[in-house]
Amino acid sequence: MSSSPIEIDDEGAIVAQARLGNASAFNELLRRYERKIFRLALHITQNREDAEDVLQESFLKAYEHLDQFQGQSKFYTWVVRIAVNQALMKLRKRKSDRSVSLDETIDTGEDNIGREIAAWDENPEQKYSREELNGILVSAIDGLPPIYRAVFVLRDIDGLSTEEAAEALELSVPAVKSRLLRARLQLRDKLTRYFKRKGDDAFAYM
Repeated sequence: MSSSPIEIDDEGAIVAQARLGNASAFNELLRRYERKIFRLALHITQNREDAEDVLQESFLKAYEHLDQFQGQSKFYTWVVRIAVNQALMKLRKRKSDRSVSLDETIDTGEDNIGREIAAWDENPEQKYSREELNGILVSAIDGLPPIYRAVFVLRDIDGLSTEEAAEALELSVPAVKSRLLRARLQLRDKLTRYFKRKGDDAFAYM
């Protein structure tokens, strides 16, 4: 197997070389995306050891089935799909969460999700340190159901488009939009209740 150094910016060219057996090319793909895949797996599994397993298993499967990657989507989108499936398998094996299916039907009607939520009238960074605020946010994200965590991480943290997230999760675009909306509402509500418990007066109900 070739392992010659690779200095290519075009992802398509890197994937092409990886498919030809260039180990350095595949290592470059791993280097580019391993942190994002690990973060996604950690958010879904909420277990560092499981997330590390998911990362390894996902790239191993990607390597073994690289010949099946047609290049019609981004390589990252393809790996995300593998990683999400691996992470959900971890959850199913643990049997600790009954809401792990990404095929679950979700009503998109606004009357089913509408609720009174707090308005953020001041920047929380004015009240909390960056490190503390980051810890609060991570904890709130981890409190979301897995089906919402995956969508939220891909859209609002990794910056994928709705269409890319839908492709990665094998969902329809409306389903991604619905789950993202619910994730944002739940996250906002969790953060609001947290800050109110801390006696923060920077929030006032609309």
